[in-house]
Amino acid sequence: MMAVLAQIWRHPIKSHGAEALEAVQLIAGQTMPWDRRWAVAHEAAKADASAWSPCANFSRGAKAPALMAISAKTDETTGRITLRHPELGELTIDPETEAEALIAWAGPLVPTDRAQSARVVRVPDRGMTDTDFPSISLNSTSSLRALSQKVGADLDPRRFRGNLWLDGLGPWEEFEWIGKTLRIGEAELRVIERIGRCLATTANPKTGARDADTLGALEDGWGHTDFGVYAEVTQSGVIRRDDPVELL
Repeated sequence: MMAVLAQIWRHPIKSHGAEALEAVQLIAGQTMPWDRRWAVAHEAAKADASAWSPCANFSRGAKAPALMAISAKTDETTGRITLRHPELGELTIDPETEAEALIAWAGPLVPTDRAQSARVVRVPDRGMTDTDFPSISLNSTSSLRALSQKVGADLDPRRFRGNLWLDGLGPWEEFEWIGKTLRIGEAELRVIERIGRCLATTANPKTGARDADTLGALEDGWGHTDFGVYAEVTQSGVIRRDDPVELL
């Protein structure tokens, strides 16, 4: 396998902005630093700050596709995050102390027939990923090309809210890694399971509008709606764009 790490992404506020990175320090047993550090719970949610909660408790792209068009930039020194959206302009906040400003700014992106955003939740010891274990999501650019061909349009990788994108694999080769360990840069990750996808992937992250039947294309082309895999960090270390990826 001759693969390289092509892209690194994190999402400081779950479903509210994607941020590209050049490098990041991964820590064994933890989610990516600053990834899904906060999540916006809706008015019907049972989530609180005591433990991890499933994604159904939060305002997210599957129910509010316009959220998919938010981008993010984090100042790790101050803890302030700058969010941008083509319809809303720019907002800079500390989600820890300015939750009301975040909800007021992004709230209009949630359809009125859905549970409305209500509060910001943070679990101190991990990011609010979609898995009940601290996960890093891995995706393949060749699988993205295969799906883009099936859909008939170039799909932006941000549709899939992934952390790491790998170049140089065969399409869907990542599904063969379940139970295996990868070395990326200085870190090692054990692949746990495939990622089942939702309606969030049908929304264009440039516009926030649903414009591609990604789920139908996956089902029609490959008999499932999975894309990418979840992994856990088993050895800490720094990873950088263009680092080699080795299957151990």
